[in-house]
Amino acid sequence: MQTLDAIPALREALAAHRRAGRTIGLVPTMGNLHDGHLALVAEARRRADVVVATIFVNPMQFGPDEDLDAYPRTLAEDRARLEAAGCDLLFAPDPATIYPRGLDAQTRVSVPEVSEGLCGASRPGHFDGVATVVTMLFHLVQPDLACFGEKDYQQLAVIRRLVADLHLPIEIVGVPIVRDADGLALSSRNGYLDADQRARAPALHATLRVLREALQAGEPVAATLETGRARLREAGFAPDYLELRAADLGPVGETTRDAVLLAAARLGPTRLIDNLSLTLPR
Repeated sequence: MQTLDAIPALREALAAHRRAGRTIGLVPTMGNLHDGHLALVAEARRRADVVVATIFVNPMQFGPDEDLDAYPRTLAEDRARLEAAGCDLLFAPDPATIYPRGLDAQTRVSVPEVSEGLCGASRPGHFDGVATVVTMLFHLVQPDLACFGEKDYQQLAVIRRLVADLHLPIEIVGVPIVRDADGLALSSRNGYLDADQRARAPALHATLRVLREALQAGEPVAATLETGRARLREAGFAPDYLELRAADLGPVGETTRDAVLLAAARLGPTRLIDNLSLTLPR
């Protein structure tokens, strides 16, 4: 597996693959890799001739009170895991390579509507940072497809809209959430949980499962969601949001059938997110 940190070398390596007629699959990450990331690599490996992973802790998507400095950087371990998973090329630039004029002077990409609410409400500017860096990576790698995890449901929706609005010839592949045996969605931030918090953390997924069953049985939405918020508080969470949206993140209407439950909640200082898709009754 090649490991590159410079843009000219990346472009040269990928140009050789394109000349050979190979398809390219991209897996963008911020590193500190777990089995959820490796599932993205496996899906890209299944669909493309060449798999490119990126590791870049993107400062633009972190707010002023968020964990940019504390976010784990584990490049050596990540590189070994990617190589074992069959990745062909790792691009791991530093911030100065991606933002040579600094964040304040950087051109930004903003995706309206789908970026609003949910994580967009509690993390202002977050999705502008995501959209900007992903657009850059799409431009640098020019992949045929790119794989993203469905755990970050709103992020995936933002990227799908970005690709559609900018007419980019890239297939966006959503990969199902990978969970621990107790239901907790894998996340790099799970490493922040202490032993007691880790024992409580599966209650987020368990609550969503209970709510899904109630909603699919026709229980009232508002009361069901309020019950869910109470359950989370009882389990030690501080809920950020718990919402029911249409699958495209629009509002749920009388004719909505395909929907998604989305939640974000803090357990101590750690912010966890999860979601479950469901079919609403007629």
